[in-house]
Amino acid sequence: MDDLFQQKRQSYIEIGQIYFWTATINKWQKLLLEDKFKEVVINSLVYLTKGKKIDVFAFVIMPNHIHLIWRINELNGKEMPQGSFLKYTAHEFKKLLNAEALSKFYVNAVNKSYEFWQRDPVAIHLYSPEVMCQKLDYLHDNPDKRALEASDRTR
Repeated sequence: MDDLFQQKRQSYIEIGQIYFWTATINKWQKLLLEDKFKEVVINSLVYLTKGKKIDVFAFVIMPNHIHLIWRINELNGKEMPQGSFLKYTAHEFKKLLNAEALSKFYVNAVNKSYEFWQRDPVAIHLYSPEVMCQKLDYLHDNPDKRALEASDRTR
């Protein structure tokens, strides 16, 4: 009975369901500006898709966060695919950064020295076609709003 009222984490994902998922770079740093970091994200999604661990319906990569509309189909070994995604991309980001850039992600933790992704990404269950369309519209509009804001500042 206690499990019934226990609050789930923001990042909770149930296998077989579709979610709007947001993962943010630690301290909102703009790590994803360069194509080489975007390629890491895309390569990880492609790998998990080819292995039938996930289905990706839509995504956008912003300078400091990503949004996905996806479904988790099965575990990737012993872990959920979103955990594999975050772990793999973090390892690859570390390889691509020089010492100075890497120092911006340093954390004094027992289990790691660097943290590229903020803890507990947000997962919103897309329980109806209407909610899915709303999130898809948001995903499509997100980059446009940023571009418009940037162009207004430069005028």
